[in-house]
Amino acid sequence: MTSVLVVEDDPIIRTYLLDELTAHGLVVRTSPDALGALREVTQWQPDAVVLDLGLPDLDGADALRMIRGLSQVPVLVATARSDDREIIKLLNAGADDYLVKPFSAGQLVARLAAVLRRSAVQTGAAGLGGGPDGGAAAGTAPLVVGELWIDPTARAAQLAGRELALTRREFDLLEFLARNAGRVVSKRQLLAEVWRLPYVDEQTVDVHLSCLRRKLGERASTPRYLHTVRGVGVKLVSPR
Repeated sequence: MTSVLVVEDDPIIRTYLLDELTAHGLVVRTSPDALGALREVTQWQPDAVVLDLGLPDLDGADALRMIRGLSQVPVLVATARSDDREIIKLLNAGADDYLVKPFSAGQLVARLAAVLRRSAVQTGAAGLGGGPDGGAAAGTAPLVVGELWIDPTARAAQLAGRELALTRREFDLLEFLARNAGRVVSKRQLLAEVWRLPYVDEQTVDVHLSCLRRKLGERASTPRYLHTVRGVGVKLVSPR
């Protein structure tokens, strides 16, 4: 069964989320603070984390960075902060998705299902799995574009034999572009297919593309693999 850690300092909201997620067939633990959350992430190792930002001992954004230092567990941020710049900052810090309060239990369960599918976590929980295997991909062949090698199953990528240290979102972005190598993909497509958040500012994509370019050892002005088609989108190609 899928396990979820809910990090929320408000006891009423915490109890509500515990009851609702449990009713959807999830195994749920809760923590009222960041330190307890870090302990649960390292010891219990949940399949996903729902993280409130207004914690009593540590700002949720700092807690997110600390969790990312310990684990690649999918993190869904629950926040009352709706400012685009703040949300982009959280996504860049390692959040897999976010929900702006107030939200329904149905919305939360749907978002959890999405981040679990994207991270290939097998689920048997009601309402979360995409089938008997929970929607996880199996036996996917590596993708090769020039000297770029991407293994979707192992979530590993190499360039000319050198391992690329990619964040979860950077890997998802690179994999999607590699699956569509040679095609121009719009930013709206990337938001819909990689982020699954078509309403987020396109600056989110720009930031991640910039980070990905840097890790590929190139610049937008002198691209090798990652080419921007002005006013249309971006494409991944094999260097000539």
